[in-house]
Amino acid sequence: MSRIRIDPFYHQASHTLTYVVTDIATRQCAIIDPVLDFDMASGTISTSFADSIIEHIDEHGFEVEWILETHAHSDHISAACYIKKKRGGMTGIGEHITKVQHTFKRLLNLDDSFKCNGEQFEQLFVDEELIKLGHLDIHIMHTPGHTPTCVSYLIEDAVFVGDTLSTPELGTVNADFPNSSAITLYHSIQRILALPNCTRVFVGHDPHAQKRADNGIETSVIAQKRYNSVVGGKVTLAEFIKRHQQRHIGSEIQQLLLAAIQINIRAGNMPIAEGRDNYYLKIPLNQL
Repeated sequence: MSRIRIDPFYHQASHTLTYVVTDIATRQCAIIDPVLDFDMASGTISTSFADSIIEHIDEHGFEVEWILETHAHSDHISAACYIKKKRGGMTGIGEHITKVQHTFKRLLNLDDSFKCNGEQFEQLFVDEELIKLGHLDIHIMHTPGHTPTCVSYLIEDAVFVGDTLSTPELGTVNADFPNSSAITLYHSIQRILALPNCTRVFVGHDPHAQKRADNGIETSVIAQKRYNSVVGGKVTLAEFIKRHQQRHIGSEIQQLLLAAIQINIRAGNMPIAEGRDNYYLKIPLNQL
């Protein structure tokens, strides 16, 4: 019998999958990749999606122990800060968030008040680190490539891979983030595929999630090996790069990259307010 409960939440606008993972024995939970609603055209941030997660947690009597990011996202704004203020929990991300912070501090011309040491998060995870979720272990796996800071979270027989892997039919997510690397991504994917075949794999995005059965978003290591359109079939590095590039020909930069990253490198906190609770994002021109 499984010792964890996994509840997925699908954010339609960004196709993001947020997971609430709970130690059944203690009812302590981790929230992986929570999302705020954001309308770019009007500059409006709202909390309907995050509130639905909080409502679920309250309804079941769960206690938030962790709010975990698989990476600094470019397609949505993190709800980590909002959920922490509402229900507590420790925020965590891979230690290489500092590389991403340095990149975007330079790109966005942020002033010295923004520190590139990861202090915005309560814990920076090193590779192979073990942290506790109730009575259970969360095994931290560094899986960079999509971004330098990507990590996967192995909890019991389930691994939460963020954007390191996609569903078998989609293959992979584009490696178009600054300092991303298809070569590094290949080696990270091999780490995941080296897990036991029965390991359940939960991806970070799926544009077809709403059309699937309730458990359709769950794949497995063996399914990825057999059916993944980019990494399946014991593909070599050279063949992977070829397939990966073909899969993403013509892909455009994420529309929310420059907006979302300014908040996500701050662990979901807004930039320093100007005036009376007025917040602004910066859009650098001709920099990407």
